[in-house]
Amino acid sequence: MNLAHRDALLQRLARDSFRLGRFRLSSGGESDYYIDCRTTTLNGEGGRLTGLAFYNLLRERGLHPRAVGGLTMGADPVVCNIAAASAWHALEAPGSQVLDGFLVRKTDKAHGTGRRIEGFCQEGADVVIVDDVCTTGTSTVQAIEAAQAANMRVIGVVCLVEREEAQGRPAVEAAAGAAPFLRLFTAEDIRAEHVRHLAL
Repeated sequence: MNLAHRDALLQRLARDSFRLGRFRLSSGGESDYYIDCRTTTLNGEGGRLTGLAFYNLLRERGLHPRAVGGLTMGADPVVCNIAAASAWHALEAPGSQVLDGFLVRKTDKAHGTGRRIEGFCQEGADVVIVDDVCTTGTSTVQAIEAAQAANMRVIGVVCLVEREEAQGRPAVEAAAGAAPFLRLFTAEDIRAEHVRHLAL
């Protein structure tokens, strides 16, 4: 992995996305910190670094999906930035696979085609499920199950930040089966970098 991309992304997450305090999580629990990855993934430079870091990790781990996707809306900028990173890489290395993206709705679309998956959706295709933060794993599991229901083959799962809650990883791994569950950072990685930055 290009460590310069990863290190720069870590610094940006710690500076722009991490907050200490008392917060209620979507899971209903409480925490003394909150990570809002979208302040980084929706930023121009932060998004670029996100796409590159994910794409580099996929290549490093030998994962060659046809597409990446995840549950709206935390995964939306992650998916788009990874696809863009793959296209930029293909300009420098002709013949490299350009990845497509797909987004999974939380519920089926009530009009039009009624699809739950927007974007790429091809039976039998190898895909990687991505997410920004994994806490309980619920959103990641929903995306895995939607991809599997569409007869796509999930070959990997990657989150930007894993909070390392007791139920998160086991739930994702149970849904993913033999596919590896990877992360770019733990919440403790972000906290440590945030604290280091405050001390400077």
